[in-house]
Amino acid sequence: MRFLFTLSLLLLSTLAHAEFADAPTPQSDGYGVLIISRERLEVGSPCDIGLYLQDQLAARLWQGQSVAFNLPPGAISVRLGLLGPGVCSPGISQATSILVDLVPGEIRRYRIALNTTGLYLLQAPALNQ
Repeated sequence: MRFLFTLSLLLLSTLAHAEFADAPTPQSDGYGVLIISRERLEVGSPCDIGLYLQDQLAARLWQGQSVAFNLPPGAISVRLGLLGPGVCSPGISQATSILVDLVPGEIRRYRIALNTTGLYLLQAPALNQ
């Protein structure tokens, strides 16, 4: 019994003096944050909007939704397209992509908008402004 008590005290004293490293954050690892929102008034389509990063479907956005990605710095190809059956299916048309250049620690915000040429990204003001 005395042995268990001594062992537990030794273990507790070791843990009390141990130094724990801070948990890494996306910004400390050199990542940037890309936030894309689909506001209710910007795009009134009943269709889902597909968000493609580097030509891979990364998110499906409904009205009022937002999505955030922790991404490595550099140029990221972003493409938008309508998803769903019927009128939402664009057929064989290929949406154009834009390049978003992220730097480490940066938080970049965009809103999805619609004009006569189709869907596009509209840069939104930073949260801290």
